[in-house]
Amino acid sequence: MKTKLLLISPALLMFFFAAVVLPKPNDRLDVTAHEWGTFTSVAGEDGIPVPWFSYTGPLDLPCFAYNFGGRKILILGTVRMETPVLYFYGSRESSVNVKVSFPQGTITEWYPQASPERRSNNLIQWQDVNISPEVTPDFPRERGPSHYYAARETDAAALQVKSEWEKFLFYRGIGTFPLPLSARFEQDGKLVVRNAGGTPVDGLIVFDNHAGTRRYALAGTVKDEVAVDVGSLQDNWAGLLMDLERVLISQGLYEKEARAMIETWRDSWFEEGTRLFYIVPRQAVASILPLDIQPAPSDVARVFVGRMEIITPAVQQDVRQAVAANDRPALEKYGRFLDAIPERDGIRSLVIDSVNAAYINKTKANCGR
Repeated sequence: MKTKLLLISPALLMFFFAAVVLPKPNDRLDVTAHEWGTFTSVAGEDGIPVPWFSYTGPLDLPCFAYNFGGRKILILGTVRMETPVLYFYGSRESSVNVKVSFPQGTITEWYPQASPERRSNNLIQWQDVNISPEVTPDFPRERGPSHYYAARETDAAALQVKSEWEKFLFYRGIGTFPLPLSARFEQDGKLVVRNAGGTPVDGLIVFDNHAGTRRYALAGTVKDEVAVDVGSLQDNWAGLLMDLERVLISQGLYEKEARAMIETWRDSWFEEGTRLFYIVPRQAVASILPLDIQPAPSDVARVFVGRMEIITPAVQQDVRQAVAANDRPALEKYGRFLDAIPERDGIRSLVIDSVNAAYINKTKANCGR
């Protein structure tokens, strides 16, 4: 019996291979990723952010959030990276690997639990993050208020990392790195905001809350410098919220994401004091916090708000008088920024000891640690 050989032409072979679609390394996933977060700093006398112990103050995270195991209240830095949250949107089940680097800082908290490959405090990874747009699980929640929960009020897909479910990937930390703006009061009493990085900075808002009166001005884009007369700020609370929301949406956030961000920080962004809000340029965010998602989403938007506290001469004088009179209630109204105010007056220890003691006691009472 003879065996016949079946000869297949090269053209036919190419047809068969073309019919099999193999994934390519640079294929993009049909998923959209959106992230928001805040870089909080305190301007010194020269307008440049000063080092401060930014994690003084009450515990503001639920106890199920993970932490790096150190004493974050002892970390000195110029910028507090507050609550970045990373959302995913898609039409079907999918899975991604996520890595965030923080080369000039320390990642102090996160949720869900990071992968074992997280080998340093300036890197965090989540492997096999399942994106489930059709699932509505019960997310973890504890009694009592927290900034944390408002971020869930979006249309983002539910995420599963091993057995843990959440609406987003959350992390935060503290670092020391340059910011795109500086701000200081000049002799004429005006607040001068200068562009320190060259790239135009969008969405500048100057805000002041004095004795419960909240005033603001939308100053727009800072190309070189902008001078603002704080005394001429307008008292329009509804206008402030609308302007802030419009700025966030113009940078790429969905409406519900913008509202969730504002609601997350409503009691903090608008507390007593004078401060700036602005949009950190995207290239600066990419340099400060390199983000790697594999497979790559079809679209990524990262919107980070810069918050810079401005220590006015009146505030400095108020703190000096309160310290001289040992008036703790008067000092406590400045919250976690109190440490940055009296540094040059040589009274840091008096201020920070009492604030840290309250922080430690509340942490132990709430979470047993």
